[in-house]
Amino acid sequence: MKILVADQLSDAGIEILRQCAQVDVRTGLKPDQLRSIVGDYEALIVRSQTKVTANIIEAGTKLQVIGRAGVGIDNIDVEAATARGILVINSPEGNIISTAEHTIAMMLAMARQIPKANDLLHKGTWNRSLKGTEIRNKTLGLIGLGRVGGEVAQLAKGLRMNIIAYDTMVSEAKAEKLGVKLENLKTLLKTSDFISVHIPLNSKTKGLIGQEQLKLMKPTAMIINCARGGIIEEQALNDALDKGIIAAAAIDVFSEEPAQNNILVKSDKVITTPHLAASTSEAEMSASKDIAEQIVSVLSGNPPKSPINAPAIPAEVLKVIGPYMELGKTIGRIAMQLVTGHLESLMIHYEGLISREETSPIKVAILSGLFETMTDERVNIVNADRIAAGRGLRVIEQKDIACENYTNMISVEIVTSAAKAVVGASVLRGKTYITRVDDYWMEIEPSANYMVFTEHKDRPGMIGVVGTILGNAHINIKQMHVSSGVNLGNNAMMALCMDQRPSEQCYQQMLAIPDMYRVVVVNLTKI
Repeated sequence: MKILVADQLSDAGIEILRQCAQVDVRTGLKPDQLRSIVGDYEALIVRSQTKVTANIIEAGTKLQVIGRAGVGIDNIDVEAATARGILVINSPEGNIISTAEHTIAMMLAMARQIPKANDLLHKGTWNRSLKGTEIRNKTLGLIGLGRVGGEVAQLAKGLRMNIIAYDTMVSEAKAEKLGVKLENLKTLLKTSDFISVHIPLNSKTKGLIGQEQLKLMKPTAMIINCARGGIIEEQALNDALDKGIIAAAAIDVFSEEPAQNNILVKSDKVITTPHLAASTSEAEMSASKDIAEQIVSVLSGNPPKSPINAPAIPAEVLKVIGPYMELGKTIGRIAMQLVTGHLESLMIHYEGLISREETSPIKVAILSGLFETMTDERVNIVNADRIAAGRGLRVIEQKDIACENYTNMISVEIVTSAAKAVVGASVLRGKTYITRVDDYWMEIEPSANYMVFTEHKDRPGMIGVVGTILGNAHINIKQMHVSSGVNLGNNAMMALCMDQRPSEQCYQQMLAIPDMYRVVVVNLTKI
């Protein structure tokens, strides 16, 4: 596989990526250049500079995942990626500390007029009349109390500030734990001495702070934005500063970047930095390593830690369900090869303690195994339900805490226009074991490349004649299990594992054995 790194990534992240794929680092690509080469790659990694538009995503015919080494994903068309079944992931924890510290630094610099004093002194002017304002006992209003906002709150508490916040997605209990009082936006704007923005840019937050909102603020108030450009209307902010409606602003992000000609850069009441909040060596390494590890996980068939367009699976949950995802793909793959006809419905039955866990990744794994011979689309947690619905497959899930024979068991029942098949499995000693095929109970590890299932009359000699046919073809049987079934009269099923696929001649010879009712060869490798 191949990974394209289109923006700067630390060497530590690159080395992680090289453990699983060829890595090409090509920074500074123009949109047409990126579009012309992106079709060769399974993964694309960017920071904030590269714009991953729908046009580029359309050209990424092999793309499985797009990774953003940082928090914001407004430079990625997530909707276009989702429509094509491409995972979008980010690294939300890598630059939390650096962004929070930059916010505090901007606030202190603004409150004490440090940039202006520095500039005057460098020009030879000794001006001790510049007066700042203390931040102790002042009210800091946080618009957004997520990861960065929460870290800013903790740092500000150490500076003995009073902290309030506006965030409709945060509970009173969480805010109380952080020592923060939740307020509505209007109250926050009216009562805060300092206001700091920590929300993503989207259709709801674009222009959130405009002319009307700025008029609500104190004339001594100061505002900081180290989140995303466009959340504060730049012309409205400049006008408010010129008219003395508010006192000062500190801005790290802009609606269009680079922002050399931005109106705020030219204002002596605005402290500006060129999108540096996340730019520390520690943050860059942390974000790079985190996104690289997630990319490797995705390309290895596992869910990422921080998906944008799919449910996030906590690490402790993933540790429990991980083995059952591989189980799910295996039983989906086997079940699909046991039937003919058009798909109608799929029943997934979770039994035992696994029924209490988050099972959506297991369902996706089952559908992936089921559909791999039917569609060129990659089936993943992003698009599994959409692909199933598009093919008219009705998916039903049942959960039962009781499990008669094992601690956990997962079974699928697939119904087509011509047949029905049931395949069940459990995880034993950390490995998948097939425990049921139709009405036959067994216990066999599908550890080879192929399996053969035979249904036949339970009589002497059947094992020997099947073994002889395969032996004469120089095919080694790695494992075998024979089940007489339950209430099936004189019928039995034989399950055999082998690394070599039986030839058509072998298949016909087995099918021609007297009292042999059915022979199915199943491919256990990716088809």
